[in-house]
Amino acid sequence: MMKFWPSLAVARLSKKMGVGHTSFSKIHDVFSQVRRVDIFPLKLGYRGFMIVLDKKTALYFNQDHDHFVYNGFEMGKYEKGDVTIFDGLK
Repeated sequence: MMKFWPSLAVARLSKKMGVGHTSFSKIHDVFSQVRRVDIFPLKLGYRGFMIVLDKKTALYFNQDHDHFVYNGFEMGKYEKGDVTIFDGLK
């Protein structure tokens, strides 16, 4: 079903899992227009990272024990990220 009707398959799967399909539709609408994604570790002693979309919008995520939580966004001009950021992880 996913091969021939992906949107219908996602809607059924979302409903089955109890996830709001409209939320993922909105997220997909935003990210499908993004042409560049960069990832940076947070500075200033915070454990977390930021995801920069098209070098213009940063989404912040901070560590909360064993997971990360969204902590807001800001807009501005950002540098290119480092595509090797995860290469040293084990």
